[in-house]
Amino acid sequence: MGNDLLFRALSSPTRITILQLLARKEMHVSGLARHIGISVPVIARHVKILENAGLLRKRVIGNTHLLRPRLDRLEKLLETFIEESSVELPSHATIVDALRQVPGVNVKKVGEHQYITSIDGTKGYYIYEVDGNLPKKPVDEYVLDQDTTLEIKKIVTIERKKIHVTIKQKDGN
Repeated sequence: MGNDLLFRALSSPTRITILQLLARKEMHVSGLARHIGISVPVIARHVKILENAGLLRKRVIGNTHLLRPRLDRLEKLLETFIEESSVELPSHATIVDALRQVPGVNVKKVGEHQYITSIDGTKGYYIYEVDGNLPKKPVDEYVLDQDTTLEIKKIVTIERKKIHVTIKQKDGN
């Protein structure tokens, strides 16, 4: 499946809105139509284009088809544009040593550990992966002893989250 289908699917503001809504919660076609304010047949055509581009998944419950986005397809498309760097380090260097050689990556000590605080001036919270795996060590404790691929990812803020908290009552109160 070529990227042309993806770009065509993403060329419509309505389809972008559909993906944004579905990123928040699963919905069916008629629910999307009501929320956006257009007819079910029109939404169904947009959904079909998104499905053909591989941007939607369906979960079938009886006669109801719940839709959710496949954001991994968008991430894969964007990998084409990821800036890549190469650095050379002595054995037993840390990830911080590698990051300090990459222009635009800022690492700052916060408390006892060092953290990635911005990339190319964009402040935020960043995580890192080593050869596709999420380590359980801070960047200043992870020692590199073999050729490795590091990937830095910004943690994107969630626009909306609903959390129901129930407080257990102590017995007798």
